[in-house]
Amino acid sequence: MRTRLLVAGVLLAICAGLAGGANAAYVRVGTLVLTADGGFQPQVLPRRKRVPIRFQGHAEIRTTDGTLPPALRHVKIEFDRDGKLNTAGLPVCRPGRLEATTVAQARQRCRGAIVGQGQVGAVLSLFGARLKVRSPLTIFNGPRIDGHRTAIGHAQTSVPIFQAYVVVAPIERRRGTYGYRTSFDVPSIAGGAGVLTDVRARIGRRYTAGGARRSYVTARCSDGILQTQGYFSFADGNVVYGSVFKGCNQR
Repeated sequence: MRTRLLVAGVLLAICAGLAGGANAAYVRVGTLVLTADGGFQPQVLPRRKRVPIRFQGHAEIRTTDGTLPPALRHVKIEFDRDGKLNTAGLPVCRPGRLEATTVAQARQRCRGAIVGQGQVGAVLSLFGARLKVRSPLTIFNGPRIDGHRTAIGHAQTSVPIFQAYVVVAPIERRRGTYGYRTSFDVPSIAGGAGVLTDVRARIGRRYTAGGARRSYVTARCSDGILQTQGYFSFADGNVVYGSVFKGCNQR
């Protein structure tokens, strides 16, 4: 079965995008339920000049009947052209430095490249029992791949054995309504015994390079709206996609 939804409000926070504000998104496909919410600061932005912002989001995947949700396999998210990514002078972390590392080791090795942090939750089905596990999430500025910037996500589990998860997400510059697009596969958890259940992340970084203060993410409010759209593919064949439209106030 392959289900497609177009819903204003289902997006985000699996990658913590620009969803903002008061009401959480809620989408149900059969027994599968996704909820997401987030915000960005400041919400009052110039019309033309981009200024530093920070954003955060969270998402939860669950079912209404208590069964394990299907595994999330692939994510694609597109971001409003009024946002801009800046990496000039920002240290780069190469994926190989994060392989087989604990959270503490990863953060120590690539401390200067950290652009976001959060938490990841999963449920493992082992020996007829369910075990909830959590890991700190770290997002690093990665090297360019085929000319595109990248972000690298790192998390780890210690059950049933230690395993580090390193996800490289290319960030492609686009023309039109959406200025950037990122697309990546979600790795198998504990050899397929686990499923992702929730993600929380905060993204934003102020740094100094070339004698100037810079920001990893900047934004403006040219038309009163910041919008994001995304596509989420699951192991059972379901594909959920939709758009978020959030108002911003012009300074």
